[in-house]
Amino acid sequence: MQSSLLFALSSTLIAVTSLDAQAQVAIRELQRNPGITISGVIRSVVGNEFILDDGTGQIIVDAGPRWYHQLNLSQGEQVTVVGEYDDYDFDAYRITRENGEVTQIRKGPGRPPWAGGPHGAAIAEIDN
Repeated sequence: MQSSLLFALSSTLIAVTSLDAQAQVAIRELQRNPGITISGVIRSVVGNEFILDDGTGQIIVDAGPRWYHQLNLSQGEQVTVVGEYDDYDFDAYRITRENGEVTQIRKGPGRPPWAGGPHGAAIAEIDN
């Protein structure tokens, strides 16, 4: 009886530890997990938005307006994106390319620095 209980407890501990070790979330799980890291292959790019595919699904990644920060990403590129799921797309905070190059889009959740247009973005940057 005691060995069965120890086995059950150790199995539970291993399962919990395994869940904590996961750094990435499948795109299909985004609605349940805000503020997370995803990675995959860029399938298409339009302006500062791109479709990211991780093999389980695809999502539009929004990196803000081009007038605020212009990205130079390419179809077929492997990237890792930190951000949050927002209604129908994934708002990027930071994008890391396969070569390690990091593009910081914004600091995190809340009002983006480009809210209010180009003039409002300049004021938001001064306030931060």
